[in-house]
Amino acid sequence: MPTAVVTSSVDYFLSRGNVQVRTVEGEAASFLDQISRYFVSRARLVTKVAKYPHVEDYRRAILDMDEKQFINIRLVLTEMRNHFATLHDMITKNLEKIKTPRSSNIEHMY
Repeated sequence: MPTAVVTSSVDYFLSRGNVQVRTVEGEAASFLDQISRYFVSRARLVTKVAKYPHVEDYRRAILDMDEKQFINIRLVLTEMRNHFATLHDMITKNLEKIKTPRSSNIEHMY
C-alpha cells in the first residue's frame, strides 16, 4: 500500500487501483521495448539470410526467434487478461463506494 494516508475506502480503492495501473503500465512499456528489440534482431537475421542464402542456420534462427516471440506474445496476452480481470473485480466490488463516497470525505477528494 502507498505511504500516503488513506482517508476513506474510496481513497483506498483508488490508491490500490493506481498501484495496479502503474504495474500494468510498466509491463506494457517493457513489452513494447521487447517487441522493438525482436524486430531489430529479426531484421539483422533477415539481412544475413539475404546476404548468405545458402546458410540454413540463419533461416532456422529466424524460425526459432519467431516461435519464441509467439510464446512471449501469448504470455503477455494471458497477463493482460489477468490484469483486466483483477481491475474488473476491484471495480465491481467497489462500485457503490465509487458512485457514492462517504459525504464526510468529500472535502478530501478535492
